[in-house]
Amino acid sequence: MKKDIFAVLILVYLELSMRAGTSPICPSGQAGCLVPSLADLFNRVIQQSSRVHGISSDLHSEFEQYFFPSKNLLGKRKCHTHGIMTPADKENAQRLGREQLTEVILRLLGAWEDPLSQLYRSMSQDQNQDFNHYSSNKALEISDMVHELRDGVAKMAEKMKLSGVLGNTVGYISPETLPSSPAFSFYKKGEVTSMDHHDLLYCFRRDSNKVKNYLRILKCTTLPVLDC
Repeated sequence: MKKDIFAVLILVYLELSMRAGTSPICPSGQAGCLVPSLADLFNRVIQQSSRVHGISSDLHSEFEQYFFPSKNLLGKRKCHTHGIMTPADKENAQRLGREQLTEVILRLLGAWEDPLSQLYRSMSQDQNQDFNHYSSNKALEISDMVHELRDGVAKMAEKMKLSGVLGNTVGYISPETLPSSPAFSFYKKGEVTSMDHHDLLYCFRRDSNKVKNYLRILKCTTLPVLDC
């Protein structure tokens, strides 16, 4: 009898634990929701940005090895995000105010949503099926992750405002407010080459690394006692 009661208690405990572990995260703390701290939100977006950069680096490297195994592709590329003013190094990023650095991060992420979806569509239609079936799936994964990351950074910014560490000047940045650029216009013309794909992947790898580093710097300037 005692064993039966003990087994029931274990089952009840596991059920409650599973429910707690899958409780939705809500910013306003409604019933049944977990309210993440600002440190939690920072950790989540930093982890997500690291995953995005890791996948983009792998895809860029694999793309080079498959299409250009014997070529040295060093050279200066003009990325479509060149009009977004970004700090060149850690010291300059640290000198920026939180509002400015947060806005830079949101602008970079917003500028990549359309090009990444275009990259996925183009790769999925490409004739190089041996590689592009795999790469198009990766491009779709990155596109979805960037969208989620941008939403996560926006929620983090709202939490920062509520905590009094970020001004109200930072808000939603629509794609229409981003600087226009003729770069990657070939996607809309339908004239896409392997080199075009390579340049876009190169630029995204560069920008995803910036986002990852800027988020870490923003965390350190906002919560300086945590892992800084």
